[in-house]
Amino acid sequence: MPAERRDGSTRRSASAVVLCLALGARVATAEPPATAASKPEVQTRESQAAMTPSQALDRLKAGNARFVANASRRRDWSAKVVATTAGQFPFAAVLGCMDSRAPVEIVFDQGIGDVFAVRVGGNVVNDDELEYAVKVGTKLIVVLGHTSCGAVKGAIDGVQLGNLTGLLAKIHPAVEAAHCSDSKDAGCVTKVAEENVRQSVRAIRERSPYVAKHLDDGTVALVGGMYDVATGRVTFLDH
Repeated sequence: MPAERRDGSTRRSASAVVLCLALGARVATAEPPATAASKPEVQTRESQAAMTPSQALDRLKAGNARFVANASRRRDWSAKVVATTAGQFPFAAVLGCMDSRAPVEIVFDQGIGDVFAVRVGGNVVNDDELEYAVKVGTKLIVVLGHTSCGAVKGAIDGVQLGNLTGLLAKIHPAVEAAHCSDSKDAGCVTKVAEENVRQSVRAIRERSPYVAKHLDDGTVALVGGMYDVATGRVTFLDH
């Protein structure tokens, strides 16, 4: 190969190497520096104590709005497990139905350690469910019913099925108060479910002087709500 061509090729090769090195340096400079993993946000004794009942309700409403919008927060669940090992300081307790379509933490977009979730068919009240939640500092109790509730339908139809018969009997007063008796009528089922929520709210206050005391002094609030299995939306009820 002639010397001129060899020299030209050498110069072009050298230029290419310099250009690549320069571009590499620019790219390296443009990359953001690595950052340490952020500490997961969890409920603490301090955050629980600072929260008011109305703020607790607003937090649940905001979480459900995110869920409905398919904008639930991304969470590092493993980190939250570690962060909550030493204790729990939930801000709310939710008495919901065991229906698989109404998972409490998911529909309110809450994380580990944020809420007590008590789930029983027909969201009926047992005497030992919620006093512990109040004892450890929760600021809000929610009774959460839902549309198309199988327990409500069973109560409307007067189903007799082993120990379940006793549970459904607790919903019968709501059936009578709603003045409807067609379990195939979605409107009727919803009407009974809403009445059952209201009766459960009253039962919590009446059966527990301990909870009633905190309700009366305003340190805890008690509300009812309905979850729509078709939309994912929670509507809070007036009492």
